[in-house]
Amino acid sequence: MEKVGFIGLGVMGLPMCKNLIKAGFRVTVWNRTITKTNEVASLGATVASSPKEVAEKSDVVLTMVGDSPDVEDVVIGHLGIIEGARSGLIVIDMSSISPGAARRIAQRLEKAGVEFLDAPVSGGEIGAREGTLSIMVGGSECVFKKCIPIFRAVGKTITYMGETGLGQATKLCNQVICGMHIQAVCEGLILGRGLGLDLKRLLEILTGGYANSRILSDLGPRMIKHDFKPGTKIRYQIKDLRNALSTAAELNLPLPCTSLTYALFQALSAEGLDESASSAAILVMEKLTERKLIEAASE
Repeated sequence: MEKVGFIGLGVMGLPMCKNLIKAGFRVTVWNRTITKTNEVASLGATVASSPKEVAEKSDVVLTMVGDSPDVEDVVIGHLGIIEGARSGLIVIDMSSISPGAARRIAQRLEKAGVEFLDAPVSGGEIGAREGTLSIMVGGSECVFKKCIPIFRAVGKTITYMGETGLGQATKLCNQVICGMHIQAVCEGLILGRGLGLDLKRLLEILTGGYANSRILSDLGPRMIKHDFKPGTKIRYQIKDLRNALSTAAELNLPLPCTSLTYALFQALSAEGLDESASSAAILVMEKLTERKLIEAASE
């Protein structure tokens, strides 16, 4: 499976695609904004005119786009992958969508003789750039094993979770924990601000103890500096928490803290901050408490 297609060259998709090229795969790409293909084209990728053409030129096609409707559009929509597919093609969706959407897409592809894996990732832009993403995979275990060399080109922790949809189910659990952890960092820093602590020193001690995590060590300094450049955008956090809450509702499972975090993130959206990084979550707490971290950091 040397011929790999890649659709979606955003913050995560671009470095992932570059790692596939570095690993020696022959890559064909498509992106809605054509200028975003320039960098990978300069590295040797072939630029296609549609997802259909990507499928025609590939043995395996990876998608890394925004939400369930975006995946459905590029996979089973007009000029989508399914229109250029042949029996034996493998589609790997690495976006974060709902488990139900993953199962619907898999069922449509199965009728065309196409295999499907749902394989969302965790690790953010840094993990995508360094090829150290955690990848959680649902679908046929046999197909999963065939695709391990591809996964190894973009990730470090690669885990088969079970049948179709369970990769996305795993990602929902991940996002619930991450979302609440982002909020926890916001509240810890706001409390530190209120207590008059030096926030840089506070982070030094917190990141050296039991409270440490990649979210704290990455987003904490960015919150203090008011660095809200993406990274993972707020709108994707909102989308993932919405999918988690709707899926939990189908199972009659209450997620009260997730609901609160979702509402706080929606407040950012209402302020027009959808495209900002997750570190912008601190702005809600600053508004609620009328205290700004950046003032404390500069004192």
